[in-house]
Amino acid sequence: MTEQHSILTFYQFADFPEFEDWKPKLADFGEKHGILGTIILASEGINATISGPEKGVERFMKEIRNDPRFSKMPSRECLSERTTFYRLRINLRKEIVTLGDPSISPAKVAGKYVEPEDWNDLLEDPDVILVDTRNDYEVALGTFDGAQDPNTQTFRQWPKFVEENLKKQDKRKVAMFCTGGIRCEKASSHLLENGYDEVYHLKGGILNYLEKVDPAQSKWKGECFIFDHRVSVTHGLKDGEAKLCFGCRWPLHKDDLRSPQYEEGVSCPRCSSSLNEEKRASLRERHKQVRLAEKRKSSHIGQKMPDLV
Repeated sequence: MTEQHSILTFYQFADFPEFEDWKPKLADFGEKHGILGTIILASEGINATISGPEKGVERFMKEIRNDPRFSKMPSRECLSERTTFYRLRINLRKEIVTLGDPSISPAKVAGKYVEPEDWNDLLEDPDVILVDTRNDYEVALGTFDGAQDPNTQTFRQWPKFVEENLKKQDKRKVAMFCTGGIRCEKASSHLLENGYDEVYHLKGGILNYLEKVDPAQSKWKGECFIFDHRVSVTHGLKDGEAKLCFGCRWPLHKDDLRSPQYEEGVSCPRCSSSLNEEKRASLRERHKQVRLAEKRKSSHIGQKMPDLV
């Protein structure tokens, strides 16, 4: 029987001044319980996607939730037979989701949560502006019908989008969404601090919606990009079919994978024309080493995914 990996995503905004002290502690917990993945720590809280044996993940989370600030921290779990991470990375940052303005604090003020079951009704409101707060490569793989794409490469560009685009629109009721809820929660705080009165965000993000809403009733189109080696998920949080181009780290649709410009681990239609033969040879060698590392169940630099923030 193929081994199942338990995959958990979670975040919590909290007053967390001693966050640096937690890095060695979480590293020890992770080694003890067989945890892999990415954890981001900052003075404003914690943001993570981890994987491991089900019991190990459960015990790891119990260690974190022993702290009163994180005792009620929500999380989302799914199972996959695919390898999701090859090591545990614990990063110390200024923000757990990088807006570039530490004064914006969802722990102090944030928009109104909307449950997945109520999301479709909100989208029917003609006075609502629907905005996808994710980056361009995430939006390319799937989004909600009618959502505005800010065309950002990083979340730091969000304030510029608001200033140059959102503020010019007459409608002042804004509904936002992101992968797991963290980015749109911070974006909602930013809008409230900049004069918007009615701001909504999808509770638990797209993942919560895909888990709870019947596909027949869904307004979601495509697959949802995620920050591990599954690359994407669909309704019911089942593994998607997308792959990542490790030449340019862009998520690829089925049509992209059928293109003559696609070469696994090397190029895709988006980057193929920009690669010279020397670069191609380097990428092919890297891909060869990645495959050898996979057989050893170890990590390799070529497996790097886009960052959580």
